[in-house]
Amino acid sequence: MNYLKAFEISSAGLNVERTRLDISAMNIANAHTTRTLNGAQYIPLSVTTVAKTKGFQPQGLQMGDRVAIPFSTVTQQFNALPRLVFEPSHPDANKDGFVAYPGVDTVMEMVNMMSAVRAYEANTVAIGAAKAMTMKAIELGSGV
Repeated sequence: MNYLKAFEISSAGLNVERTRLDISAMNIANAHTTRTLNGAQYIPLSVTTVAKTKGFQPQGLQMGDRVAIPFSTVTQQFNALPRLVFEPSHPDANKDGFVAYPGVDTVMEMVNMMSAVRAYEANTVAIGAAKAMTMKAIELGSGV
């Protein structure tokens, strides 16, 4: 059995979940940002994972992600409608007194973060199991 493939799969999963966590944290951090450094409005990001190879059937989909092995992670902007808040004294308020904040759904981002952490933990457990199997195979092979 090729144990390295198990490590490769779980390692790819760890990278995807880390990226999902980073993007959700970035979206939450910019939920109250009216302008970016270049003056444009912050546009929330999402993570989609797609297959680099053909023929692998996904075992389960998470949060709309297409999952395959090995992973290729794509970070993309999604066009969420801005959240308008009445703040006439804000420097970025429009003529009607409304400020356009990014359309970040903080509750959904927190759910994404919790899901990413749980999936990350599951991948670390899978790596531990593959390591234990490898060590046992080495032990059996050496006749100890």
